[in-house]
Amino acid sequence: MAGSLALQTTRQTGPQRMTTPPPQQPLRLRKRHGSGARRNVSAADGERLLRAQSLPNALFAGLIAFVIFCILWVSLTALLNRVFPWMTVLLGAMLGFAVRRAGRGIDWRFPVLAAAMALLGALLANVVVAASYTAETFDTGTLQILRAVTCMTWPVFFDEVLTAADAFYAVLAAGLAAFLSNRHLTRSQYYALRLWRGESDGHH
Repeated sequence: MAGSLALQTTRQTGPQRMTTPPPQQPLRLRKRHGSGARRNVSAADGERLLRAQSLPNALFAGLIAFVIFCILWVSLTALLNRVFPWMTVLLGAMLGFAVRRAGRGIDWRFPVLAAAMALLGALLANVVVAASYTAETFDTGTLQILRAVTCMTWPVFFDEVLTAADAFYAVLAAGLAAFLSNRHLTRSQYYALRLWRGESDGHH
């Protein structure tokens, strides 16, 4: 009687199954660019990106960055009584960020501008620092030293002041400036630019 009752209970309830909780998802980082779905963009958006570029603004911002850097480098040299050639790499970074921020460029002109300004800026900054150091030696002003520079002074500068390390850091600064100078685009902006270029090529 007890056996049949147990069998009947088993038939009614069925065999008990062990339930395991669902596996937990591992920790995932949030995707940087979203799900990858493109937003509603058109060729007009790509054209607006191109029109937002400004080479004069990039040049002006680069000049401001160069002046700030010269003041910073001269002040640091006067304070520590020592010249740091690697400071021109900082000039390259400052020029790259300035050109990207003000120029909003997306084509080849902006890296070329930033690299050229970095090379020329590194040379001029070394001239200013050398003039400042010479002015302290002769107890005069930096502007007086710069005004006294003649055609006969430049060979002496390149032979005695400008070193291989200065040239190396100047080239490094130019590469860094070019790398940082262009605007970073999102996926949608890249797609809009591609649409605009496709339509432009189709009209020609």
